[in-house]
This record gives sequence, structure tokens and C-alpha cells, in this order.
Amino acid sequence: MTKTDSVKYDHLIIYYFSGTGNAKNAALWIKDVAEKKKINTTLINIDRFKKVETPEVTGKVLIGFCAPTHGFNLPPIVLKFIAQFPKIDNADAFILNTRGGLKLSKLFLPGLSGLAQIFPAIILRLKGIRIVGMQPLDLPSNWIILHPGLRQEVINSMYRRYQKIVEQFANKLFDGGRKYKALLSIPFDIVVIPIAIGYYFIGRFFLAKTLIASDACNQCELCVKQCPVKAIKMIDKRPYWTYKCESCMRCINNCPQRAIETAHGFSGLMFYFGYGFIIPFLYTLWKNLSLGFVKSSSFISGQIIGILEWVIFILFVFLSYYLLQYFMRFKFINRIITYTSLSKYKFWRRYNPPKATNK
Repeated sequence: MTKTDSVKYDHLIIYYFSGTGNAKNAALWIKDVAEKKKINTTLINIDRFKKVETPEVTGKVLIGFCAPTHGFNLPPIVLKFIAQFPKIDNADAFILNTRGGLKLSKLFLPGLSGLAQIFPAIILRLKGIRIVGMQPLDLPSNWIILHPGLRQEVINSMYRRYQKIVEQFANKLFDGGRKYKALLSIPFDIVVIPIAIGYYFIGRFFLAKTLIASDACNQCELCVKQCPVKAIKMIDKRPYWTYKCESCMRCINNCPQRAIETAHGFSGLMFYFGYGFIIPFLYTLWKNLSLGFVKSSSFISGQIIGILEWVIFILFVFLSYYLLQYFMRFKFINRIITYTSLSKYKFWRRYNPPKATNK
């Protein structure tokens, strides 16, 4: 295959990570443009990777990283992959992150990237790889832990719009140009950086523990086989989500039995109990102790209280999940937890993007 004269690159390598198919589809769109321009293209899925592998290529190389945005950052598996990525001579790179877009009537609503573009760009630049493209892509949100899946006609209209944007982005890069769309949203992304950090160290562990398998589970183990980070295990003939879970939504959206639910009722109760009773109790206990080395109204005391509150609350969250898994063994309690989950009901749609095939 011989590239056209206007094309800058001899080879394109795209590494992608995709939960339900958005980032994968974006990678496929870029691949289609590259093949039309006669660029040798390699598409690599980094699910369950053990080591970073780079194909042997010659000439000018463009490397792409396509991944979703989780909690205003790239998923930990992608950050780990980029951190281990070697320096490649004569290579440029681009970053494309899908980031939970929505649509209100005819208005397309963008998501926010937070650290999803900035942090990996810094890592790659420190490795000597030049960043020539930064493209956030507002494909439909698949985070059905928090909201129902979008209607199919809405998903299709968003896909038509954003496929054109990706193709324009790819054409510009292949012809030697640069495009940094992500830089336009930096003021907004900076604002959510504290949330991104909090999600990475705390929030993602809490969300990982909201997934349960109802009695509709037939032990097909599809969720175990398809999990991109090997976070799901079978314990007592029931799927069990470990803290490796990255909330990519592949299991809940792909389950053929719709047996995987989000324990909204139980999670809400535990959150209310933790903040409504446990933390106020700890605060009162701290004040009553009146430690001699620091006054309860001092700045230092306030910081200590804050740290203790978070530590105890996190421990409480961990304990509550073990209790949840234990009580799910009992049919009566299982049904209560299942029927207090919004995802149990048909109006809480699963997310089905076009061409979303994950293997």
C-alpha cells in the first residue's frame, strides 16, 4: 500500500480501551480515514494487557490513544499503559477521549475532560513524543449507574454528528496539520481537577461496589470473560466485583439476562447512614474528648477531623459492600435490594451504541 503524496505519515498505530464501544468506534473511524489515504494502520485493544507491545514499523509514525473519560480522567488501565509506553523515535501522537455527551432537544451538550487530556499529554511529552492532536469527543454517555441509557434515535443522531468531527480531525493530522480542540475547554477542565483526583483515589472504589447480580443471573460468566480489567470473579456462583473495577459499564450493558443491576437503594441508604449518623457521631466524640495538645476549634483539629471522617467513611463503605454481598445470598433480601434498584425497571435503558462489538 502506497500513501498519497499529501500524507505525512507512513504508519498509524491506534491503542484503544473501550467499555461499551464509543472509544472503539472512534478508533475505527480514524482507521477508515487512514486506509483511504493508503496509510498502513494497526489497531490494538489494550484490554487486560500485561506489557506494552509496539509493532516494528519504519518511516514516520503517528500513534493514537483512544479511551473513555472516567471521573474526569482516563481510566487507570490506560494511564498505566501510557506510563509504561516506550519512547519511539520519529513518532507523533494524538489523544482522543470520549466524554459522556448528552442531547437536549436539538442541542448537543458537551462533557468535560478534566485531566483526561492534560495528564497523558504531559506523560507522553516527557517521553519525548510530540503531541499533534488533542480531541475530546462528546459521544453519548453510557454511565447508566447514574442515568438511564439514551434513546436509540438520540444515540444515532449523536453518532452521525461526531463521526464527521472525528473524520475532520483525522484528515487534518494525516495531512501534517495539528489540532488541539481540548485546549478550548481547559478553564472548565481545571475547575473539575479536584473532582478528578477525588474520583481516582476514592470515588471509583465506591462506584465499583454498587454493582450486583440479581436472581436473573444464570451464571453464563459472560461478564467475567469480557471484563477488560479482570475485575469480576465468581464467588458462590455469583459475580463479585473487586476493587479493580473501573466502572466501564461493559458488564451491565452487555448482560444478556439484564441480571446486573446498580444497588441504588442500598447505596443511598448506606450513604445517608454514613453521613447522617456515623460522621456526626465521630465529630461529637472528637469534641467531647477535648485532647489537650490541640483545641477543637483550631485549624489543625479541623484538618484531623476531616481526615478521620474520610477514613472512617471509606472503611464504612468497604464494610457495607461485604454486608451487601453476604445478604444477597438470601432470596428475600436479594429481592428487596434488586427491586430498590432503578436499573431493574425497563425505563432504565441499557446503552447500545451502533457497531459496539467488544471481544
